[in-house]
Amino acid sequence: MLVDLNSKTNRTEHHTSTILADELIVRRGQAFTVTLKLTQAFNPDLYPLTVVAMTGDYPSEKRGTKSCFGIPDSVTRSPSAKAVWKIELEKNSSPTTGILTLIITPPAITPIGQYTLTVKYRDQETLLATVVVLFNPWCTDDWVFLSDEKERQEYVMNEQGIIYRGSKDYIDSQNWDFGQFEDNMVNICMKILDVNNKHKKNPADDESARCNPIYVGRVVSAMINSQDDRGVLEGNWGSSFWGGVSPSQWNGSHAILKKWYNTFCSPVKYGQCWVFAGVMCSVMRLLGIPCRVVTNFNSAHDTDKNLIIDKYHSDTGVMPKESNDSVWNFHVWVEGWMKRPDLAEDGKYDGWQVLDPTPQEISDRVYCCGPASVNAILNGETALKYDVPFVYAEVNADCVDWLIKADGSKVKISSNTSSVGQNISTKSVGSNKRMNITDTYKYPEVQRNIKSDEDKMSRSLQMDTTHFKQSVHVSSLFSQVSKPMNGEDVSLKLVLHSESTADRPLSININVQAMRYNGSRAVNIQNELKEETLQPGKGDAASGEDAVQKMHRRDRCVKTKLERLD
Repeated sequence: MLVDLNSKTNRTEHHTSTILADELIVRRGQAFTVTLKLTQAFNPDLYPLTVVAMTGDYPSEKRGTKSCFGIPDSVTRSPSAKAVWKIELEKNSSPTTGILTLIITPPAITPIGQYTLTVKYRDQETLLATVVVLFNPWCTDDWVFLSDEKERQEYVMNEQGIIYRGSKDYIDSQNWDFGQFEDNMVNICMKILDVNNKHKKNPADDESARCNPIYVGRVVSAMINSQDDRGVLEGNWGSSFWGGVSPSQWNGSHAILKKWYNTFCSPVKYGQCWVFAGVMCSVMRLLGIPCRVVTNFNSAHDTDKNLIIDKYHSDTGVMPKESNDSVWNFHVWVEGWMKRPDLAEDGKYDGWQVLDPTPQEISDRVYCCGPASVNAILNGETALKYDVPFVYAEVNADCVDWLIKADGSKVKISSNTSSVGQNISTKSVGSNKRMNITDTYKYPEVQRNIKSDEDKMSRSLQMDTTHFKQSVHVSSLFSQVSKPMNGEDVSLKLVLHSESTADRPLSININVQAMRYNGSRAVNIQNELKEETLQPGKGDAASGEDAVQKMHRRDRCVKTKLERLD
């Protein structure tokens, strides 16, 4: 028997022609054709033609990793068989000459992976094909179906993208080469699935579960980091990147994935959140799950799950008590598009799902996160799986600042209910414009009892200030004199306002600290202690503030060099 896989036609119709691979790559829920040349005429009534498709180490009809089918469909199969493939004879076939064009369809619930198809006719049996089966966002029956063709082209087929970094008011963009269809990417992504801990523990169950994009997304989320498995990337949020590559030097996924694969699944050094997300997006798109990279500015990391980020300050402006909670200038994750019938039958939670490969917190004993329904996050339905409470806090947590006094007691300085979760961004479909998708995560908030956060420098600086010797009604505010620029001095103006009718002596301590994007302190830049007298207002609050502003303009101007701290 001779076999023609009709690769060019099949790969074009299955949107896999751009993948650099030798195998036939098809998408589930969609038919492909194979031409079979027999050595004799085909007589199905006397001699049926049977085909067996198998994947994994423990193929099973019951698990959907093995399927028996044929012409005619009189093949004996298990009564509990799942994911039964279909086959029919194309009309242009010539049974009398033994030239058959077989139309083969793996169902839309087929576990993804590499399959071997063997064919038997009379006393001859041969390998029909080696086929890689992927998810199919073009198929209405597939859980990853995406109806809009422009979105399919962007979120599955586009190999180039943009990742946003910086801060909420000063957003930077970085071009990222996803390279999901580059050389050997199919084998790399299959290897990622095969070396995950769930496969190691129970390969038969793991291979069967690959029919489910929810499961696959969760596995990929765990495997992109190497915190507790043979994952792709090792994280590093320090200042030294000896023995590896600084995260800011990467500009694409393929080099990282290729290095991991070629070094026998040794983690690549180093990654931070945008690198983890970029690599995960590449893997998801190759597998056929629509995926996009999303950046959340002022992103909260709520370790104690109380939806509050506590920050501690001392009389001297530094942070004497380490808090595991933090607010990152930005944090990057991915969204995968899929149905969520495990949450509701009416499709309420279908659509974009947050998946975060950065190793922050453990989920079911594994460093992974998601998929968390964006619709569930929007509506605050934190009882739903997976990891909805954690992601909800990332975009909704309240920030509370505390002053730790010399005797150890603490006083609440301020609280802010709206600063977290700003300018949530992703690349637009079909263009390089930034798309703000904040309203998909949270409803517009009403400002209430919120003190201004203009004292927060937009480039990784924290300013802690103003301990008063007397209990007086004094307010302080940092205002920006000039727009911060990388490598340039930054000028801020401290404006004090007193509601008192008398002069007030003040001890003003200004402390400047450099902060990394993830909220961790880098170095102490400046300390300044001044003893000043704050004069009262001259008739009303505005004029009093103006007077202080004029009086102290020179003394209160703080300048420091601003540099990027990755």
